[in-house]
Amino acid sequence: MANHKSALKRIRRNEAVRLRNRYQHKTVRNAIKKLRNEEDKKAAETLLPSVVSMIDKLAKRNIIHSNKAANLKSKLMTKVASL
Repeated sequence: MANHKSALKRIRRNEAVRLRNRYQHKTVRNAIKKLRNEEDKKAAETLLPSVVSMIDKLAKRNIIHSNKAANLKSKLMTKVASL
């Protein structure tokens, strides 16, 4: 167990950050699934910028790796272009 007040605070803070990261990551994964399952090109094109923005935010905050973000965006743009 932690011996210092600051260590106890850090444990609480880490848990809060972990839960927030998990929530944001899950939200983006759901948005990606929704975009991948979209059949209408017009709807997919309107959804794409918001999903790309969400992916960029995750990469910026180191929730996902920047290469993974680039890979996801590339695949999504290819998918939307092929509709």
